[in-house]
Order: sequence, then structure tokens, then C-alpha cells
Amino acid sequence: MAAVVRGVILVGHGGIPNGCPQELVTKLKRLEAQRRAAKMPPSPEEIELDRKIRQWPRTQETDPYQSGLESVAAQLRANLGEVLFAVAYNEFCAPTLEDSVKELIKKGATQITVTTTMFTPGGSHSEVEIPEILERLRKQYPDIVLRYAWPFDLLMVAKLLREQVARFS
Repeated sequence: MAAVVRGVILVGHGGIPNGCPQELVTKLKRLEAQRRAAKMPPSPEEIELDRKIRQWPRTQETDPYQSGLESVAAQLRANLGEVLFAVAYNEFCAPTLEDSVKELIKKGATQITVTTTMFTPGGSHSEVEIPEILERLRKQYPDIVLRYAWPFDLLMVAKLLREQVARFS
């Protein structure tokens, strides 16, 4: 029996970096909406726009969201013990969840747990998109265990927020 190698991926929303032309984002969103309405796969133009935006040069100043998520990721990684670890983004930023899963598998992961910073129910990324991506990946990698650590216990989220309010009260 092969050894279990655990991996964890933290998924954040992703942000548009300063300096990225708004017309690129507007065009990407229009193409995505058309595709979803027609229930079609992404067009080559949509794929290229998505890639271009995700690969846009970023710094802490031009993309503070990415820097913030990377800081959370560093704290999480330090508290997980011996696991392979990666970060992924739903949109606007690289790597994608698919890319991060592939990376961890290349490093030897046999069980991957995906979690997100999107805590509350009702969000299309956390409730729909991430589960759909994981379902596709399970078919692509049938020998890999892919788990999604969601939904969050809302009582725990409320306690975290209460503690935050108390820090500032």
C-alpha cells in the first residue's frame, strides 16, 4: 500500500491588480456571462483574456489582496505540520485551483484538502464553482482523494468575528 501524502490548498477570491486595463476585465466578464448563458465551454478568446489577467505583473502595492492571502497562507502553512501546501485563486490571479492540484500531485500528494477564505454561504465561488472544479478534477485524477473543507461552521465564524470586535472595542 502506498504511503499517504497529504496536501492542502487555500483558495482565495483573487483581485484585479492596479494597472491592468479595465477593458480587459470588462471583456472577460462579458464573455464569461455569454458562455454561462449558452452553457458552452470557454472560447479561446476567453481563455486567453483570463490567462492574461491572471498573469498580470503583481506586487504588494499593485495587488494588496494577493499579498494578504499569501500572509494568511504563510500562517496556515506554519500550523499544519508536514503537508504539501499551495495557494489558488478563483479568478483574476494565478495559480488556478486546477494548477495547484496538479502541482501538489506532481510533488506526490495522494490526499488533498481544499479550503477557502470565503466563509459565508451564498457565494457562487465557494458553493458552486469550487465544488464543480473539484468534481472535474476527481474524474481527471481518480486515484487522488480530493476533499473540500466547506461549509464553515457559522458559530465558529461568529466567534472569530466576536473576538475581532472585542479587540477593537
